[in-house]
Amino acid sequence: MSQPNHRPSTLATTTLPKVVRAKGSYLWDANGKQYIDGSGGPAVYSIGHANEEVNAAIIAQLQNIAHGYRYNFTTDALEELTEILRDRCGGDLREMVYVTGGSEAVESCLKIALQYQTAIGQKSRRIFISRERSWHGNTFGSMGVSGFVERTVAYEGAFIPSVKLSPANEYRPIAGATAETAGAAAAAELEAAILRLGPEKVAAFIFEPVVGAAGGCVPAPPGYAAKVREICSRYGVLMISDEVMSGAGRTGTWRALAYDGVEPDIMSVAKGLAAGYQPLGVAIYSTKIHEAIIAADGAIGTGHTFTGHTTACAAGVAVQKIIQREGLLDRVKANGPRLKSWLGEALAGVDAIGDIRGRGHFICAELVANRATKAPFPAERKLFAKIRAQAMQNGLICYPVGGNVDGVNGDIVIFAPPYNCTDAELTEIVDKGARSIREVLTAEGLA
Repeated sequence: MSQPNHRPSTLATTTLPKVVRAKGSYLWDANGKQYIDGSGGPAVYSIGHANEEVNAAIIAQLQNIAHGYRYNFTTDALEELTEILRDRCGGDLREMVYVTGGSEAVESCLKIALQYQTAIGQKSRRIFISRERSWHGNTFGSMGVSGFVERTVAYEGAFIPSVKLSPANEYRPIAGATAETAGAAAAAELEAAILRLGPEKVAAFIFEPVVGAAGGCVPAPPGYAAKVREICSRYGVLMISDEVMSGAGRTGTWRALAYDGVEPDIMSVAKGLAAGYQPLGVAIYSTKIHEAIIAADGAIGTGHTFTGHTTACAAGVAVQKIIQREGLLDRVKANGPRLKSWLGEALAGVDAIGDIRGRGHFICAELVANRATKAPFPAERKLFAKIRAQAMQNGLICYPVGGNVDGVNGDIVIFAPPYNCTDAELTEIVDKGARSIREVLTAEGLA
């Protein structure tokens, strides 16, 4: 018997199917329809669904203790995950604050930055610099440093101070720059902003090394991250790498910024960390920052009731062990060029495809109304929403988003499959994704 659908608030569809079961890269709704998970939900499900090893680890932890309150106890799960993440990060990134998701992780990064600046006698440093076409989360602090008009406009005027810079995007470089000079131009804009504001007033610069939903898998241009690192160090500005979406191996290196050979002062990780089996995020920061805060205050000032939640940490341990044991990061890294090539071939001859980009299992197709000018389609067409709905009809979960150009206009389609997808599954994702895009463009008279 078919089940009733619910009516959520969403641009994608008027009704959503009810999911009842999942295994590996597939999900089934209450009517028995099968979907392949081409985006890992919102780039979360890094090892697919219903993994028996992870489920067993969660159950085993629950049978002992679900949650040992972090400020009363440490736990084996927390300590083991901390050592795993220290190994994955390498370098000086050795301190952790565990939370329950990406927004809390970014919020913690911002608070750690402010506490550090205060601890070293630089309390005048209260301003954050970030970028347009960025998304850092749904809490007030993380939303305030985001450059995503559609998601922030209702709350403008109540945020902490933040100065927004131009995106660092080879496909859409700053005016006067080219694809080759996009990184240098964006880095120069950062330095100019620091000098204009006064270095003594700037706490940190936060950015996504590979921009997620707000831009569509936009990698940092070559040389950009290294130049940003040098600028931040020169002026005493902390460098925060937001890797909630792109980190934990999504782009083929555990730290997304490792691709650029750069280490931040603070970073946020979530989504793929525990692969959706439990809500888990983490703010990771350097020993230098930790020691300064401990010397001044005795303890890190940010934390939550569920900081270091024992069962969530146990899930994270199990997920990270599987990723390491099965060599999934090498697979993800190698698959990046293949996925871009396959998607390009599947969309060959579609004039509305302006760019196909990304790294690892984090690939995006950007739609444009004019390839020469790169002008986006008008927002009122809602192509991204129609593609999402058509893909669901075709049995594919992908992640289309609107507003990637100016916060209002622009359409992108993100593919972020599980790291352990088979080649056959990746092919199915590409084929159904390209077919869904073609069908919507044809129905709209754009193909």
